[in-house]
Amino acid sequence: MRLNPFDQYQPNHSSIHQLDPRVKVLAAVLFIISTALLPDGAWLAYALSWALVIIITLLAHIEPWLVVKRSFLVLPFLLAAVTLLFTLPGSVLWQGPFGLRISDYGLLRFTSILLRSWISVQMAVLLTATTRFPDILHALRHLKVPAVLVSILAFMYRYLFVLTDEVGRMLRARAARSACLPGKKGGRSLLWRAKIAGHMVGQLFLRSIERSERVYEAMLARGYRGELLTMNPHFMLTKDWIGLVMSLLVVFAMQAAGRLI
Repeated sequence: MRLNPFDQYQPNHSSIHQLDPRVKVLAAVLFIISTALLPDGAWLAYALSWALVIIITLLAHIEPWLVVKRSFLVLPFLLAAVTLLFTLPGSVLWQGPFGLRISDYGLLRFTSILLRSWISVQMAVLLTATTRFPDILHALRHLKVPAVLVSILAFMYRYLFVLTDEVGRMLRARAARSACLPGKKGGRSLLWRAKIAGHMVGQLFLRSIERSERVYEAMLARGYRGELLTMNPHFMLTKDWIGLVMSLLVVFAMQAAGRLI
């Protein structure tokens, strides 16, 4: 079994890494909420928010391009807001076929949503790059997130790579059983691949259910009562309180820059 390919943590000994995970989780959530609440067209506030992300990235001794590159993965999902270009009223900037028109307010709204979402995702990426996922879960429990939700996130993270390995084994088995004679396509047609893929999805679903039952029974036998225990307790130090206060001040400064400037 390979190491978890979904682990995005970048080990280091920077001041950002050493902060209490509760502070980092709370600061990241406040930053994301504050960015989402910025008004449309607050370009200076957007620039300051992005500059803050870059500064924290440098303080964490992480390559900024790494954070930016990972944030590009969510850009296709933001295309759902592209309809705002053509549906919001305003001065017409572009007239196209089929009655399509791009308004100035639609362009402003779409660009603002794109930038706010992109900056927020970068902060989330930075959080996972500087904080181990078990520490994030531990912080969520301290912040009174329901234990059921935290347990679901923990099991999803721990066993997602197990399913990935299972898929890899099934693909290797399919390749070993689908050899063809030279010059013949045999079962390698697109229809055949679609049929086999459907069978594989069904098999993966059944195997996942069976494995989850075995894992749950083993956990109950070992004393599991719905709470995930940790061997890495965290304590709020002076630097953590300072970091939390600075985070609150930054959030207020962002809102002031977005509304007063």
